Amino acid sequence: MSTPDVELQTAAPATALRDSLKWFVLALLIIVIDQLSKIHFNTSYQFGEYRAVIPGYFGFTLLYNPGAAFSFLADAGGWQKFFFTALAFAVSGWLGWQMVKGRFSTVMSLAASFIIGGALGNVIDRLLHGHVIDFIQVHYYDSWYYPAFNLADSFICVGAVLMVIDSFRHPQP
Repeated sequence: MSTPDVELQTAAPATALRDSLKWFVLALLIIVIDQLSKIHFNTSYQFGEYRAVIPGYFGFTLLYNPGAAFSFLADAGGWQKFFFTALAFAVSGWLGWQMVKGRFSTVMSLAASFIIGGALGNVIDRLLHGHVIDFIQVHYYDSWYYPAFNLADSFICVGAVLMVIDSFRHPQP
């Protein structure tokens, strides 16, 4: 009677691992899309150049961010590169492990994939360039500017919002 229990215990992790593979592929796809977009803007724009898409509201630019989101700690002297790289690896590792263990709902796994892909996309920038490449600019004429960001940042934010939504849908006891 204990043999079927052992088979179930070993089959469940194998199933969770197989199920999590699609989420890791999605994270990899996000990394590829993010890096291709950054290569495009880094090679097609001069630093600081701005091209309007919707004049007065939205456009593309090329800016470098040595800090974190919204240039947080950009002037910290360099240690932040290593801190944010380690943080991205730690968070991505934990989220990935939770997916492999089958502990996430579908929405939470989607959110984790977005966060992993975005975080590792920005890590690649930090390791290759020493800064993150930002190129999306939202503003209101010349009176208000939202900090420039990139696709990786967008995926991280959408992933975080999905996690919050899922936590309301599936509260933990």
